[in-house]
Amino acid sequence: MPENTEVVVIGGGYAGVLAANRLTQRADVSVTLVNPRPSFVERIRLHQLAAGTHTAVVDYSQVLAKGVRLVVDTVTRIDAVGRGVALAAGGTVGYDYLIYAVGSGSADPQVPGAAEFAYPVASLEEAQRLRPVLDSASAKAAVTVVGAGPSGIETAAELAERGHGVTLVCGGVLGPYLHPRGRRSVAGRLAGLGVTVLEGPDAKVTAVTRDAVRLGDGRELPSEVTVWTAGFGVPDLAARSGLSTDALGRLLTDETLTSVDDVRIVAAGDAAAPSDLPFRMSCQAATRIGAHAADTVLSRIAGGRPVPINLGFFGQCLSLGRRAGIFQFASKDDTATRLCLGGRPGSKLKEFVCRATVKHLADEARKPGSLTWVRDDKRGQLLRAGRGEAPATSGQTV
Repeated sequence: MPENTEVVVIGGGYAGVLAANRLTQRADVSVTLVNPRPSFVERIRLHQLAAGTHTAVVDYSQVLAKGVRLVVDTVTRIDAVGRGVALAAGGTVGYDYLIYAVGSGSADPQVPGAAEFAYPVASLEEAQRLRPVLDSASAKAAVTVVGAGPSGIETAAELAERGHGVTLVCGGVLGPYLHPRGRRSVAGRLAGLGVTVLEGPDAKVTAVTRDAVRLGDGRELPSEVTVWTAGFGVPDLAARSGLSTDALGRLLTDETLTSVDDVRIVAAGDAAAPSDLPFRMSCQAATRIGAHAADTVLSRIAGGRPVPINLGFFGQCLSLGRRAGIFQFASKDDTATRLCLGGRPGSKLKEFVCRATVKHLADEARKPGSLTWVRDDKRGQLLRAGRGEAPATSGQTV
């Protein structure tokens, strides 16, 4: 009788759930998912939770395979030598293979007063904390959103549509990932909602107080509620456990997503830094990286050789309130193109993507191994160029 293989997945977000579900392809693999919350969080809807337009929570019974054991707890340390993870509530869970999918959250803001007076919105608890603050704010209260990436843009639009007077402080350019055409579309929608957008090098927050935001050019903006969406951070679990990480704390791996320190540890999602060249954080990337992490583990269990990750993209979608949105199309290498879909059609497509992402998880739970994705060969070329190697050729002559 074949020996059973124990796999522990740390983190029950998009990457962790997809990986856990995909691992159930083999009957001789036991999967344990360790997550600090008893429900799945739709992180891409947290701005809606803060505004009161969605709960952003799904019961795990809807997205997690029945064969996966859910442990609601927090991992405090990984013992790579002993192959076990220590839990905050006490005890340990042993593993043969570990998938590290702890996700990401708010970075510790270095701006004076930001940690004390600003409200981040990158986690369920943060969004839940912000919601009653916004609900109790006066109708004419000045609301400042700091950061003009997807979270900042979506939060600003959502709150403005709900009647708040919003200023979006970009700290640079609005929507850096967007093509100029897409950026103009977003700017037009925000203007229509009454959002004041501050761009450029002077539009950087230098201090936050209880009722104001100070900018780099000396201006002081009244702000009854300041929402902080700038920056990126990951849990320090890997570093605390003695594993190699990049400067931001993401687990360093090779292109198969295997830790550079331990062949038994594989990373997925925002907390993974393959070849020190991580993918852009998104649910699109997280689910596919989670799937590849599971494939790497399954390949090792079968005695095979895992293959490098090959992940292409098709674009990025943003909600701009409940009545408008934008889908920014991209090349497979994640470079934004001129093509974008805005307005009501963009909103409907964004909502479709949100629902489809949850459906992908549920589909993988019912039929593990079913998720497929766009491929792109340019990453290999970029890595070879970074190492100073000659471009690969087909080997054919003409």
